[in-house]
Amino acid sequence: MKAIMLQGTSSDVGKSVLCTALCRILYEDGWKVAPFKSQNMALNSYITRDGKEIGRAQGVQAEACRIEATADMNPILLKPKQDMIAEVIVRGEHYADMGAGAYRSDYVPTALPVLRESLDRLAEEYEVLVMEGAGSPAEINLKDRDIANMKAAELADAPVLLIADIDRGGVFASLVGTLALLDDDERARVKGFIINKFRGKFSLLKSGLDWLEEHTGLPVLGVIPYADTGIDAEDSLALSTLRLKKQDENGEALNVAVIRLPRISNFTDIDPLYDEPGVKMRLIASVAEWNNPDIIILPGTKNTTDDLQWLKQTGLADVIGQAAQGGAYVVGICGGYQMLGKELYDPDGIESTYERSEGLGLLPIHTTFQAGKRTIRVEGEVCGVSFATGQTVTGYEIHLGQTMREQGSRPLFRLDDGHTDGAVADGEAIWGTYLHGVFHNREFTRAWLNRIRLEKGMEPVAGGVHTESERREASYAALASLVREHLDMKKLYDIIGLPLPIKS
Repeated sequence: MKAIMLQGTSSDVGKSVLCTALCRILYEDGWKVAPFKSQNMALNSYITRDGKEIGRAQGVQAEACRIEATADMNPILLKPKQDMIAEVIVRGEHYADMGAGAYRSDYVPTALPVLRESLDRLAEEYEVLVMEGAGSPAEINLKDRDIANMKAAELADAPVLLIADIDRGGVFASLVGTLALLDDDERARVKGFIINKFRGKFSLLKSGLDWLEEHTGLPVLGVIPYADTGIDAEDSLALSTLRLKKQDENGEALNVAVIRLPRISNFTDIDPLYDEPGVKMRLIASVAEWNNPDIIILPGTKNTTDDLQWLKQTGLADVIGQAAQGGAYVVGICGGYQMLGKELYDPDGIESTYERSEGLGLLPIHTTFQAGKRTIRVEGEVCGVSFATGQTVTGYEIHLGQTMREQGSRPLFRLDDGHTDGAVADGEAIWGTYLHGVFHNREFTRAWLNRIRLEKGMEPVAGGVHTESERREASYAALASLVREHLDMKKLYDIIGLPLPIKS
């Protein structure tokens, strides 16, 4: 099996998106291609068809390859839970909650056979592997136990392309400095550079590229323009760029506030709302940013109880309650759904040190945390709100705890596996669900927003919506076209060791 690995000079330089582009390009060129990331630290995760949990980026990259994602594509996933403590997920299943020191000293030395087995299984099925690194390969205080970068490249005997983000500045220093901090054998694996997120005039950059190639002896394979690709983000650093997404500022707009919880997870749940016309999205983390939203969204979190305490300490819990009483619309997803309830119980200390916590009291539900995580893709139909009754919805669940509705209250969804999900308050202005991806059901989302517009005396948005699969396919195709246009495909294929297809 051939392989190519993209490593970065830092986090959030665009490795995940460029790997997605290469996955689609190689697929378009006729290769059986799959993604791989040995160790991923992310709170955005993806549920495979068999119920395994992996990093969302590898799930997205598998979609770009038009294959089903498997746990072998991200054999180790770390999900930060508390300061210096993370859930360790191995081959898609919970392994342990570990501190950083214990993970490095106790688990990492045993991890290489796990990675090797996953690589061997992928090699049996695929011709090319597109590998993604993590952070930087030049963190000299961590290099001896770094299994996400050069050690993974060595296991797969993969050449490496080094990615730098020119938008943040210092691109030449970061590339040359990263090379300088690598060991000789690691440096020999680096075969070229890609400069990402370029907004300027290429002629002004050309002399710098010439110097870089002459100084390092390595080629620059391409300079990729800055673009809003529509591809799901993985790193929480991407939250800062969500504020920059283009918003419809013309005419009346619904004011939507998403609470930026300290341990926010699966924040890609809110991405579809950025696509909706007549919606102004804001991520807020303080009362000072409140500005009287029409809609308040409490997203998922890796630690519901601790983030609930944060809501109370910041005063956001009080203003959310006041806004709900004043007619604002409130939605909770997963951990946010649990917070909207009356009480949360954790008698065994599964999630936190709080045995009992009072919720926001906006939904008639009670949650008890229990060992064992529910990770599953689900499908069902809307049954609890009038604006979308009978519509089919899909999503996925990733949560600890069991939530019970009070007698007489109604669920939001009826699932095909026989379960019901979520809860709806009287008047339908407040609801919650365990379904991640709920807003990716575009017809449901449009119907919900139009219901709010009508109740506020605004004009509903007319016209149909693209399905989520149509939108994602268009994004993958557009991304591949953009990267193919600005990348030296012959050099890329030479580095991978593959023959260049005629159409490339």
